[in-house]
Amino acid sequence: MARPTAMDEQFVHQIPELLPDVAVRHPHWRESYFFDLHRPDAAGDVVFFTMAHYPAREVMDSLQMGRVGGEQVIGLLQRPYDGDPHTTEVPGARVEVVQPWEEIRLWADPEQGAAIGLDVTFRARTQPYGLRRGTMRAGDDLVWDQSHILQSGVYSGTYTVGGTTHEVDGWIGQRDHSWGIRDHGRCPLWMWLQLQFDEGFLGVWHWELPNGARVYTDGCFAGADGSDPVPLVGFEHDLEWYGADGSTIGYGETGEKVVGLRGRCAFTLEGGRRFVVDAEGTFDRPYEPFHRGGLNQMRVRTDDGTSGSAIYEITGARHHRYFPETVVHGILPS
Repeated sequence: MARPTAMDEQFVHQIPELLPDVAVRHPHWRESYFFDLHRPDAAGDVVFFTMAHYPAREVMDSLQMGRVGGEQVIGLLQRPYDGDPHTTEVPGARVEVVQPWEEIRLWADPEQGAAIGLDVTFRARTQPYGLRRGTMRAGDDLVWDQSHILQSGVYSGTYTVGGTTHEVDGWIGQRDHSWGIRDHGRCPLWMWLQLQFDEGFLGVWHWELPNGARVYTDGCFAGADGSDPVPLVGFEHDLEWYGADGSTIGYGETGEKVVGLRGRCAFTLEGGRRFVVDAEGTFDRPYEPFHRGGLNQMRVRTDDGTSGSAIYEITGARHHRYFPETVVHGILPS
């Protein structure tokens, strides 16, 4: 039986259960924050920071990962609920919402085990956008049932690796708040593309089956002028992995020969506006050995000559184009 928490005193319940209980009991149910921060030219260090909780395991954790000084870095900190599944803090890391949808402070301490030290503030540059709920099944198994909120922002502060502290001044990036079921290793193709331009951000969340059939697509363009986000109604992708010599290669089983990603995507918004975007970048944070694929820091250019930066997250399993040779445990959606 769940014990009431301090948050249970508040008018925040959505189902007739205490807050530590969720609507569907599932080992992959989680709620998480995800932050990416990189230079506006996407040509240097990149840092990713998460905070998540898992009701089935009653655990809160934080990942600090990225590429700093050309080296891939990753670390995990965690704590048991111990009666508190709501405070977004673990020993050595925390997320503080200073003002909802406006300002968030991220903090991590290498002296307490964080792989990347952080003392940065995210300040929103667009409105947040809530994606519609998406669901994917493999037979009777629920593989994915989740919602997301996207928002672009500007970061300031510092990050520290190996005893060296670096300044963050005007770095750009995305925040993502998601909740629901995510059995990530069994999703055939997941794309999370977040493109940053002076005018605003362009984002998409896209899933496919192994044969390329579309399961889900949603996203938006959100202006830096604070205007209402415009929904995405069409998306096409034509990307490829490349190796150390610049030639096109397959991902293989574990992606050990991949150094980058490049190609073209097209985004169509409600009302007819269309972006055709060429992108090229580096495979900065592979998810191996936990999942296939990972996070790529990209330089992007639209068909009207506008340049920007982006993070392209491409992950999956047995997808006919991006991950045809990967090994997967469990039944895939089909």
